[in-house]
Amino acid sequence: MKTRKLTWMALSIALAMVMSFIESQIPSFVPIPGVKMGLANIVVVFALYRFGWKEALGISMLRVILVSLLFGHLASFFYSFAGALLSFAGMVLLKHSGRFGHVAVSVTGGVLHNIGQIAMACILLGTNAIAYYLPFLILSGTIAGILIGLVAAMLVKRIPAD
Repeated sequence: MKTRKLTWMALSIALAMVMSFIESQIPSFVPIPGVKMGLANIVVVFALYRFGWKEALGISMLRVILVSLLFGHLASFFYSFAGALLSFAGMVLLKHSGRFGHVAVSVTGGVLHNIGQIAMACILLGTNAIAYYLPFLILSGTIAGILIGLVAAMLVKRIPAD
């Protein structure tokens, strides 16, 4: 890996971690657990388009691991990991199809992240009752995905490729 690309990757991981931390410090504006903007996904969507799926996967997974170690607990790791992995798989498939833009890819990521987290919660808690949050989380994931996708598209356009 070239030094320049390695530097971009390290900066991307650091930025995603900072964005995760900042987001964790912002009080929720809705009374529904799990509703977040997903600011770190700006970095992941940008990396997916700018660097490729392998690099974006590395950024996403390292962010999940490091943020969980520094600011979370074991359960938060499992929720984040499940959400990030399902989200990433969906984003890669849509991007790879060539039929969808940044916003659709990001919305898919936002919605699938919430589905992954709910599925993991059902497994860890041993109940499907938590699934009643899903419609609210799908709506919030769609709204956040639109905003994240728009920002990521602007960044891809404005930050030149190497």
